[in-house]
Amino acid sequence: MTHLSANQIQKFNQEGFLVVNNIFDSENVIDPIIDEYATVLDDLANYLYSKGKISSNYSELEFGDRVTKIYLESQATYNQFFDFSLPQNGIESDTPFWAGPAVFNALTSKGILDVAESIVGSEVYSNPVQHVRVKTPESISPRDENGNLIGDIKTTPWHQDSGVINKEADNTNLLTIWFPLMDASVENGCLQVVPGSHRGDILTHCPQESGTQIPEKLFNSNEAIPIPIKKGDALLLTKTTVHSSLPNISDRIRWSFDLRYQPTGQATGRSAFPGFIARSKSNPSSELRNSKIWYEMWKNTRDSLAVGKQPKFNRWDGKHPVCA
Repeated sequence: MTHLSANQIQKFNQEGFLVVNNIFDSENVIDPIIDEYATVLDDLANYLYSKGKISSNYSELEFGDRVTKIYLESQATYNQFFDFSLPQNGIESDTPFWAGPAVFNALTSKGILDVAESIVGSEVYSNPVQHVRVKTPESISPRDENGNLIGDIKTTPWHQDSGVINKEADNTNLLTIWFPLMDASVENGCLQVVPGSHRGDILTHCPQESGTQIPEKLFNSNEAIPIPIKKGDALLLTKTTVHSSLPNISDRIRWSFDLRYQPTGQATGRSAFPGFIARSKSNPSSELRNSKIWYEMWKNTRDSLAVGKQPKFNRWDGKHPVCA
């Protein structure tokens, strides 16, 4: 992958999103992530089996079928075990996270950084608002006593990425790079975006059980279009592009990474969490190239927040009239 063309940048600026094909070599970037997460799932399955939460560790199943079976039988979700960020609240000394070398390799891969540099400039900072999403099929996912999906496998509501960070980053040139670890289709819950919605302001996000959500009275959801993309491709979003995910009505998981990049020196919107210099033309020696250091940054942050004051990221309390 090389840098974006002038036409691609123009399209991104006009529409607020862009699909980029072959952003990296799947064999050398995505497949190692899949292998790495298989070991994480091994540990989780063995732990749940030892606690009597599941009747088998289901080691004979591939990752997607295995995680679906484990979630359904245990009637719980465990996505925090796979995530390479910390939750927005309730951080404890044993809060799980995964910041492994294959994940770090993806964050710092040449293809991703070439694309990021095309938008944010040659001093590229890895913003700590980043997640892995494992969405199991809704038909065979855990539900509560009222039949509602539980955990973070629910459909992601309408939002702007600027709506989940603090105001300090309102002037930051923040780029989202979203990519699947397997093909993301309409059936298994790809993203949908509202073209041109980035040209407006940061909209009010109302607190909901499934996360903050923009009321549909504030934008035209009928203009939304689904964005199915292939493994190895990526979807770029501005921080104000209105988007959500579709429900997973297929029989397989939807598995994706959600990364963000910005110019070094600008506010991240989550200053309590650790970002790092991913690329620097002016000072290459400042780039973080060691995945072990990256892991320690997150571990030290978790340990510190577990015993200290935890940050708040939601800027709305639900009292705005549009939330009524």
